[in-house]
Amino acid sequence: MELGIRVRFAPSPTGSLHIGGARTALFNYLFARAGGGRLVLRLEDTDFERHIPGAEEGIIQSLRWLGIDWDEGPDVGGPYGPYRQSERLDIYRREAGRLLAAGLAYKCYCTPEELAAEREKARKAGRAPRYNGRCRELTEAEQAAKAAAGMKFALRLKVPATGQTVVEDLIHGPVVFENATLDDFIIMKSNGVPTYNFACVVDDATMGITHVIRAEEHLSNTPKQILIFRALGYALPVYAHVPMILAPDRAKLSKRHGATGVEEFRAQGYLPEALFNYLALLGWSPGDEREILSREEIIRDFSLTAVSKHAAIYDLQKLTWLNSQYMNALPLERLLELALPFFKAAELVGETLVPGEREYVLRVLETVRSRARTLVELADMACYFFRDDFTYDPKGVQKFFTAPGVPELLRAGKETLARVENFGLAETEAAYRELIAARGISGGMLIHPTRLALTGRTVGPGLFDIIVLLGKERCLERLEKAAAWIEENAVRK
Repeated sequence: MELGIRVRFAPSPTGSLHIGGARTALFNYLFARAGGGRLVLRLEDTDFERHIPGAEEGIIQSLRWLGIDWDEGPDVGGPYGPYRQSERLDIYRREAGRLLAAGLAYKCYCTPEELAAEREKARKAGRAPRYNGRCRELTEAEQAAKAAAGMKFALRLKVPATGQTVVEDLIHGPVVFENATLDDFIIMKSNGVPTYNFACVVDDATMGITHVIRAEEHLSNTPKQILIFRALGYALPVYAHVPMILAPDRAKLSKRHGATGVEEFRAQGYLPEALFNYLALLGWSPGDEREILSREEIIRDFSLTAVSKHAAIYDLQKLTWLNSQYMNALPLERLLELALPFFKAAELVGETLVPGEREYVLRVLETVRSRARTLVELADMACYFFRDDFTYDPKGVQKFFTAPGVPELLRAGKETLARVENFGLAETEAAYRELIAARGISGGMLIHPTRLALTGRTVGPGLFDIIVLLGKERCLERLEKAAAWIEENAVRK
């Protein structure tokens, strides 16, 4: 039966979803959606010692938040499950048994101490460590004696000593590996748990995976996996190894370069739409100068042939710029959905918006979002619309509250606004302009102290947008409070 395109993302629940893993998941998702195929989520959870409780849930949540969904997986089921490797041990043991019975694998009774001694010997001799094959030709009698002595065994694949294994890669082209550089590697450990390479092949084959799209660092595993595919008689999938993601200094990406995990980006106030767009451009290009693309455009235009062979450079500034563009372009209702957790964390709103509050928050978002780059910044820039207990920026105090007569000028502004009946943008600005003209002063002499009095800050949205949104009563209270504060603190240059 023709299955069509089937790809998989197979994370290990040993930590949170790294930006590199998220990019791999995204490229698989895009390839599947662009080609009308299916995406499988498979959890490679047989590294029991490194397993972190809650990591599986965290990976799934991060993928869903990013906007990546899948057609089969541990949470949604499917015809080729189970989708956790820990639940597939019988399948691996069955397939390993096939290789053993066919003479394509053999039992290795070497102890960890013996293997360590061999590696040390190779190191001192300046050779790459590789298994010397001592158990490959054990007779049945020798094997029986070792079994009778209670010795445990691992299973090793018999690797050809000559010839080449060629990886036909969609991105890198043919990559040749000499079989002589490979040793008889382990496929099943002595505890009955498969190694990564063996489990990966069995899963890809039995789940009908047609294309393996993964990080370039896995390319060195691929010749071993091809040898396993051939030994088991499975058809090979098509391989595509996507370039690494490097830091701006071309070093390996690490914590010192900033956030590197999806959960971190989410906590720092990046939008999933922006991160989705940014990750797509890490190693892939639509073929023109476009940098802001919708999900639909990315799916429509995505092709593995357009993926670069060269490393992608992680650029936090570009991601932050993209994020600001999305924050300004998103429908307000969607921005509200994303921003509310940050507003709640900053205690600007309660768990549930009271009647009328939703409309007010939407107006605040519309007013402040043009200057914010992240949702964290958005909540910070919006705080004075919800709280009266802010402090005045010290530099602003020295610059705008220290001139003689500022308290009186703020009170004049208060009286002017108090007389405005229709408290709209045009009316409040006209009233302030009249006061400025009547006083014979520059606009900044009134506008800057007023902004500081109303918001505690020296920059922000247009002053009259702030005035109208705060409303007459709060403006009058804050202007009087600032005038009294200046007098009480005897602010002088």
